[in-house]
Amino acid sequence: MLFGKPPSYAAVRTFGCLCYTHKSGVSNKFDSRSRRCVFVGYPFGKKGWHVYDLETKEFVVTRDVVFCENEFPFKQVRGSKPRHGSPTLISEHNYTDTTDQNAVTSGESAPGLSASASSESAPDYGAGASGDSAPSHDVGESGESAPGYSVGASGENAPESSAGASGQNVPELSAGASGQDVPGHSAPASDLIGRGQRSRKPPAHLQDYICYTAFCDPSKAHPTTIDSSGSLYPIAQYLNYNKFSVAHRIFLAAVTAGREPHHFGEAIKDANWRNAMQSEIDALERNETWTIEDLPPTKTAIGCKWVYRIKYHSDGSIERYKARLVVLGNRQVEGIDYTETFAPVAKMVSVRTFLAVAIAKGWELHQMDVHNAFLHGDLNEEVYMRLPPGFNSSQPGKVCRLRKSLYGLRQAPRMWFSKLSAALQSYGFVQSKADYSLFSYTKGDVFLAILVYVDDLVIAGNNSEALKRFKQYLSSTFHMKDLGALKYFLGIEITRGSEGLFLCQRKYILDILAESGLLGAKPAAFPIEQNHQLLTATGPLLDEPERYRRIVGRLIYLTITRPELCYSVHVLAQFMKAPLQAHYDAAIRVLRYLKGNPGQGVVLLADSDLRLYAYCDSDWASCPLTRRSLTGYFVMLGRSPISWKTKKQHTVSRSSAEAEYRSMATTACELTWLKSLLQFLGVSHTQPMKLFCDSQAAIHIASNPVFHERTKHIEVDCHYVRDIIRAGHIITSHVRTTEQLADIFTKALGKRQFHYLLSKLGIRDLHAPT
Repeated sequence: MLFGKPPSYAAVRTFGCLCYTHKSGVSNKFDSRSRRCVFVGYPFGKKGWHVYDLETKEFVVTRDVVFCENEFPFKQVRGSKPRHGSPTLISEHNYTDTTDQNAVTSGESAPGLSASASSESAPDYGAGASGDSAPSHDVGESGESAPGYSVGASGENAPESSAGASGQNVPELSAGASGQDVPGHSAPASDLIGRGQRSRKPPAHLQDYICYTAFCDPSKAHPTTIDSSGSLYPIAQYLNYNKFSVAHRIFLAAVTAGREPHHFGEAIKDANWRNAMQSEIDALERNETWTIEDLPPTKTAIGCKWVYRIKYHSDGSIERYKARLVVLGNRQVEGIDYTETFAPVAKMVSVRTFLAVAIAKGWELHQMDVHNAFLHGDLNEEVYMRLPPGFNSSQPGKVCRLRKSLYGLRQAPRMWFSKLSAALQSYGFVQSKADYSLFSYTKGDVFLAILVYVDDLVIAGNNSEALKRFKQYLSSTFHMKDLGALKYFLGIEITRGSEGLFLCQRKYILDILAESGLLGAKPAAFPIEQNHQLLTATGPLLDEPERYRRIVGRLIYLTITRPELCYSVHVLAQFMKAPLQAHYDAAIRVLRYLKGNPGQGVVLLADSDLRLYAYCDSDWASCPLTRRSLTGYFVMLGRSPISWKTKKQHTVSRSSAEAEYRSMATTACELTWLKSLLQFLGVSHTQPMKLFCDSQAAIHIASNPVFHERTKHIEVDCHYVRDIIRAGHIITSHVRTTEQLADIFTKALGKRQFHYLLSKLGIRDLHAPT
């Protein structure tokens, strides 16, 4: 009207859409030239657009913007918010989280579940076992753990609930959510009257998630998810379940579908976890774990938190939702709140050796769990704890005085283990001197062995009746949960077949990839660059070093079943204090390597000869900062890998022969310990153990006191290898460097050599697509 022509709408953009702005001042030609932002409006008095930077969390005004108006980083799925109004034992509003607050409320009676709480401190994930749909998150930006979506069976046979949402058995056809179609599988036309013939595809927001876990009908082929995913590298291309039985596929589906809350605010939205917390409190009250008292002026009450786990039966059904109240023992004061704290737990080398011997001898393997194990220990010290999160009472200022041991206390593991070991020894078990968490029972032809990891017990034996009687004895002594055949232990998936035992951490890897936003990333062929310069790298420090530390910490635990990662993790773990961008990029590369083979693991063969073989190697002066060498060894029991390590040597070696000699001494100590462990398990190792080394000079030094001028400075403990060689316990043998299996533990190898040695380590990928 004013200017005689219609106004221009060229500058009008969709609010909240994704956009990219120009990044100025880039010094490196390989750095990104743009910043990822969200369009939030128009500035007053300026020409440009007002955007929100997703990396720096700042609002900026810029003129150089490229808009993607079909993508919305903060978009939420409709109906994703939790439902309110339903009766709950623990409310979702205004709860008091005693983990982070100093305020303490209590009452004379035992604390009851709170009726009110703060939704602000509880993030809305909404994808727990309650069945609510989860919001669609941009995982690549947030770095938070993404909810695991799964696709259920189609048509009338669709299950009413997912395996992760109830305690029922896994559905017959799928472990996914209900009411959705499996891509690539359409029902016959006669069964779908009134429906089109086109194949159904999941929505776009599922493109980077695991939309298929296990198809339990062996007569049907696996659905292809290439067409159902917008990613060039969908995770389903690297996972396959055809090599597993139908029953084990059901178990894997249940384990993958189950989602455990990370904090109290997330758990209170689900009735299953509310009931689990109430059951835990009831058990604590029945056991008279605490009394409600006033806090003395000279004492400080420590906090507590909830930890959540799903326990499964061997058939894949959910045994129970387990909520555990854990005391923040890191706030205890030594000498006042506790004195002695040591309690043995099973070493991972002992676990693998135990399983290797059991499968080689054809023993039965069972698993049991102790319910509220730490409550069996008595507490002698005066310790006060704040009320559990979600609980309050009428009288403020009250706290819980602990009368019995509780999870998280520094002294709790010691008290529980002493009571458990006393019960085992009264039954007739003998404690091992090689690993104090290992016990054995021998009576005539009956042999039983038990491995203890806090409250998780792995039991093996050659007699079914004796094994059954012993389990009944444990159930009468403690409150036990019989989990049946060993299938899932400490996050390790265990598959037993005619060939042997297969150990992998598939679900653990998928969780890491989902948390890091790399489910759709391009895989890497090997974990670390061959000529990396990470030790001498320079650049700015990471803004969020905690994220790097979390990735490396999870990778350390992953080396339990992935020995090829030892060298990479050893390198990355040296920068935990002040990581740089180059170090973070290297950690991401390791995750991209895992993306290519998430189901890879070690195989413990049933036809093993139970003889020890070891490979040792060193990388002389590999550290450019300290010039110290690197030791690596790999030990096999027959053809089953049981022990491996990468470690920097304590002192500088003057020659490569000296570095190899020190590596031989370290490996000899490991072999001696493993031999005593095998003897306790009933394996008499009468033949000499074989030690392979690729250094002729080191072998000569170990066999004879030669090269005096070059070896007179070496510490006395390194000459231990000479004594056991002279005693005939170990024989040395030379091996070519190209055949040295320990070479993968001391240096970064190229793609061809890396995969060649990997094929000889007893590592397989049974989940690899055929």
